[in-house]
Amino acid sequence: MTDEDQGTTHFGYQTVPEGEKAGMVHGVFTRVASRYDIMNDLMSGGVHRIWKDAMMDWLAPRPGQRLLDVAGGTGDVAFRFLKRAPAARAVVCDMTESMLVAGRQRAEADHLAENLDWVVGDAMALPFESNSFDVYTISFGIRNVTRIPDALREAYRVLRPGGRLMVLEFSQIPNDLMQKAYDLYSFNVIPVMGQIVAGDRDSYQYLVESIRKFPDQETFAGMIRDAGFDQVKYRNLTLGIAALHSGWKI
Repeated sequence: MTDEDQGTTHFGYQTVPEGEKAGMVHGVFTRVASRYDIMNDLMSGGVHRIWKDAMMDWLAPRPGQRLLDVAGGTGDVAFRFLKRAPAARAVVCDMTESMLVAGRQRAEADHLAENLDWVVGDAMALPFESNSFDVYTISFGIRNVTRIPDALREAYRVLRPGGRLMVLEFSQIPNDLMQKAYDLYSFNVIPVMGQIVAGDRDSYQYLVESIRKFPDQETFAGMIRDAGFDQVKYRNLTLGIAALHSGWKI
C-alpha cells in the first residue's frame, strides 16, 4: 500500500498525515519569511538569480500577457517578468501571507504596483477562474506541495489554451560523485547557515530533505505530461542542481 493510499505523505524525511503537511510547510515559510531572500543568496552563492534569469530567457515575456506566479511569496519571478514586459500583468499567489508581506515591502513592489497583485491561495485549489492566465510559473515551490499532481492539474486548468507552464526547482545531478559532494554541502552547511542567519535550523533541514525527496528530471517531466501538458521539455542548470521544466496547454 502506498503512502497516498494510507493518507500519508513526506515532510522532508518524515512521514506525516497528508492533511498536516500544508500546515507544517506554512509554518516553515512563516518562520523564514523575513530572512528568505538573504538565505537564498547565501545558500546558492547568488546563483538562484542566474537561474531565475535563465527562466525569463526561456519564457520570453511579452506585453499583454497575464502571469500567475504560484508559491511566489517575495515576488522575485514576478518582478523579473514585469521588468521584461512592462505592459504585462502578474499575480503572485502564495499560501503564506507573511511571504507576500515581505514581497510587498521590497522596493520593486512600489514601482510595479499597478501591474501586480498579491493573493493568498493554495496551489492545489487555486482561487482563479479556468482559462485566465497566459503563463504559470512556480519556483522552488512545487516540491513543498502535498499532492504535486493536483497542483499540476490546477496549473493546466487556469491556463488559457496556448498557455505555458514553467517550473524552476532543485533537481538531481546526473553524476553520482558530484551528487554526493553536493549532498555533503547541503546537509552539513545549509542547516547551520539557517541557524546562524535565520535562527532556525529545523526549517532549513526540512528544505534540504525536501530537495532529496523530489522526483528526478525525467520522472517530473512525466508528471507534467500526465497533467495534460504537451511539448514538455527540461533544461538542467548548474549541472542539474536545479532544472527548468516547460510545458504547453495546447
